[in-house]
Amino acid sequence: MPDTITLEVARYSPERDAAPYFERHEVPCRKEWVVLDALNYIKDQRDGSLSYRWSCRMGICGSCGMMVNGEPKLTCATFLTSYAQEGKPVRVEPLRYFPVVRDLVVEITDFMRKLKKAKPWLMRREEKPLAEGEYLQTPEQLDEFKQFSMCINCLLCYAACPVVGLDPLFVGPAALALAQRYNKDSRDQGGSERTDLLSDHEGIWGCTFVGECTQACPKHVDPAGAIQQYKLRAAGEWFRKFLMPWGTRP
Repeated sequence: MPDTITLEVARYSPERDAAPYFERHEVPCRKEWVVLDALNYIKDQRDGSLSYRWSCRMGICGSCGMMVNGEPKLTCATFLTSYAQEGKPVRVEPLRYFPVVRDLVVEITDFMRKLKKAKPWLMRREEKPLAEGEYLQTPEQLDEFKQFSMCINCLLCYAACPVVGLDPLFVGPAALALAQRYNKDSRDQGGSERTDLLSDHEGIWGCTFVGECTQACPKHVDPAGAIQQYKLRAAGEWFRKFLMPWGTRP
């Protein structure tokens, strides 16, 4: 394994630069180093103005997502040694399909708006008295949604999704998977309301089931699978409303 590796890091300041460009930096290639370590090395030793997000360095916060050699990755979980034998520079860019604030930092306001539209929280039409205690679940009920609850909002699935790139109005994989997470929660009573909001071309029916989101997800959430489940649910609700228009809400 070589002692050093070259990073090509995207730089861009919208108020100063006409277009993004790349800077080359040779950094140590240590066995335990991930791409984020290399970026920290550049910032600490070469250029303190380099801008990027990171926080936990444990694959939990989801803030260090970037494009690494054209693939969406958590840079805290992507080892330099994976690229060392190729003998080529490792290109690091901001997440695809998002506006760039500066260098590797992207603007996520649009995602936050879409996430809010999906209503990824427990909704109840009626609450039982406090004296009756908490809402308990069986292990089987937990298993129904646990996989989808592992989403860390890292946005790698958005950078991988071709529909996001073609249709800026598409709600997107993570928000739809999180909506399905609450649809499948036995404590929730808001499934029909979410379906009314998301059962259109900008929502679940915009997904073409390419599956790149599932491939990119570092937490194995399977957003593509969640959206297909959601489509089946929406189709079932449509038939129930068609056959029983006098009252179909669960």
